[in-house]
Amino acid sequence: MKLRDIAHSRAGDKGDIANISVIAYAPGDYALLVERVTAERVAAHFAALATGPVRRYEMPLIGALNFVLEGALGGGVTRALRLDAHGKSLSSLMLDLEI
Repeated sequence: MKLRDIAHSRAGDKGDIANISVIAYAPGDYALLVERVTAERVAAHFAALATGPVRRYEMPLIGALNFVLEGALGGGVTRALRLDAHGKSLSSLMLDLEI
């Protein structure tokens, strides 16, 4: 199944760092997110875009994970030549992760 089957996502930016949240639709699916959506898997999923480390933060009280991807925005909004310099579409790419 795809991550989008059990969660939704939001993305934002700060310089060349993308911040992507993954929020379970149902509280019971949070454990599956923790088990299968690791920093290593996210780093591999975004390997073509993110050049730096990926860190994961767990937020069990709201059933969410937050990922910080360094070097993911082509230098940042004012320097990137990408169509999506803010990284807003990265949440859609995250939800395409096979879990």
